[in-house]
Amino acid sequence: MSRMTPFSSPLLLGFDTMEKTLERITKGAEGYPPYNIERIRGSEDGSVGERLRITLAVAGFSDEDLDVSTEENQLVIRGQQAESEDREYLHRGIAARQFQRVFVLADGMHVISAELRNGLLSVDLVRPEPERMVRKINISVRD
Repeated sequence: MSRMTPFSSPLLLGFDTMEKTLERITKGAEGYPPYNIERIRGSEDGSVGERLRITLAVAGFSDEDLDVSTEENQLVIRGQQAESEDREYLHRGIAARQFQRVFVLADGMHVISAELRNGLLSVDLVRPEPERMVRKINISVRD
């Protein structure tokens, strides 16, 4: 018996990569670090389109410990704290934990900025208004 997927409809053509992406996202869903995603109303920088802000709680990480990059159509945020050799802990309740958060970006989305303030890493994104395009397809007649 074959498995039916949401993208198996014959009317959805070319969505097989999106289905694989969704499967990868659901398998890698971890809760650390916690994050918010918010829509920003109004444009502070004059950009046209929808603005989004992803805010991650990264207390204990410095800007040198964090890496924000885009790889293909993904926003990848990594954190890795360097272990200090000169510290001797009597009790260690705060772990130096590394993480990687991946957000899949829609076509046309761009990262505007990333800012670390008070233990919160904010990454601003913009999605430009899509161009409305209608293209006429000529039909050739062969008899």
